[in-house]
Amino acid sequence: QVQLVESGGGLVQPGGSLRLSCAASGSIFSINVMGWYRQAPGKRRELVAAVTNNGTATYADSVKGRFTASRDNAKNTMYLQMNSLKPEDTAVYVCIAGAPVESWGKGTPVTVSS
Repeated sequence: QVQLVESGGGLVQPGGSLRLSCAASGSIFSINVMGWYRQAPGKRRELVAAVTNNGTATYADSVKGRFTASRDNAKNTMYLQMNSLKPEDTAVYVCIAGAPVESWGKGTPVTVSS
C-alpha cells in the first residue's frame, strides 16, 4: 500500500481558492479509486470527492460546482481545486486511496475565515 502526503492547506478568505495536493509514495495507476474526506470538530466525516482510475470524478452535493478533483497517474498525485470557499468548508482534508480504503494521509487543515 502506498503512503499519502497532503499539502496545500492554509487560511483563506471566504470566496477564495486553494489547491490541495496528495502525493503518493508509489504508483497510483492500479488504484481503482482515490478521494478526499474532510473532518471538522463536532461534524460527521464527509466524503468530498472521489476519482476513479480513468479520471471520472464524483462530488458531495455540498461542494458540487465549486470543487474539482483530478489525478495525474504519471505524477502519482491527486488534486483538489477548491473555489468559492465558504466558512463551512473549514476542516482537515484527508487523502485516501483504494475501495475499500487501503491508505490514509494525515490530513492538511483548511480554514476559511475573514
